[in-house]
Amino acid sequence: MQLSLMTLQPHHIEIIGYCAAFLTTIAFLPQAIQSWRTRDLSGISAGMYSLFTLGVGLWLIYGLIIEKWPLILANALTFALALSILILKLQASRASIVKPYQK
Repeated sequence: MQLSLMTLQPHHIEIIGYCAAFLTTIAFLPQAIQSWRTRDLSGISAGMYSLFTLGVGLWLIYGLIIEKWPLILANALTFALALSILILKLQASRASIVKPYQK
């Protein structure tokens, strides 16, 4: 039996979307937890996380516009996680710049 994507019912397509959203969002969670616990963000690029967070924010806006819940839920959670890591990174970067001048 050959699977044709054109024969999938809309609810099956939604299930695929929810599974994809869940897996890609949950995959991001270990990095977020490690960053919060250790506060070691030395291996994280502020530029990359800035672009990533902006991209996820745009995916969230797109999901809201087209009213697709898998996109909305996954990107809202990923945006919150990415933004929290980006804020930690920027705070750490700022602290490392200020410390050498404090004596």
